[in-house]
Amino acid sequence: MDFRDTKAIYLQIADRICDEVLVGKFAEDGRIPSVREYAAVVEVNANTVMRSFDQLQSQGIIYNKRGIGYFVAAGARERILALRKEQFLTNEVDYFFKQLYTLGISDAELAAMYRDYAKNQEKNNKL
Repeated sequence: MDFRDTKAIYLQIADRICDEVLVGKFAEDGRIPSVREYAAVVEVNANTVMRSFDQLQSQGIIYNKRGIGYFVAAGARERILALRKEQFLTNEVDYFFKQLYTLGISDAELAAMYRDYAKNQEKNNKL
């Protein structure tokens, strides 16, 4: 996994797990890899992955069955989407709009770029 310097590694791992839930790799009420298994996958210390799991558990995205492992919580997909929308609208949209305005990008240009992006995503996800 390629990590960015702008965000804590454990949060990036939590984001990746959320992405995997959103794309259906991990189903609701389905088991996810253990801390050690996931640490090997992303090539980090198990303590870092444990922090990620703790973060996700505190958000109600995963839960622990003692002695069995971690599982995706019911409703996790909707919770992830709600959390990400809130974070985007709170932390990023002002900067995004400022850049659009400063660069002179019209709403028509933005809409066309988004349509192209969405079309490519649908095409790539169908493969």
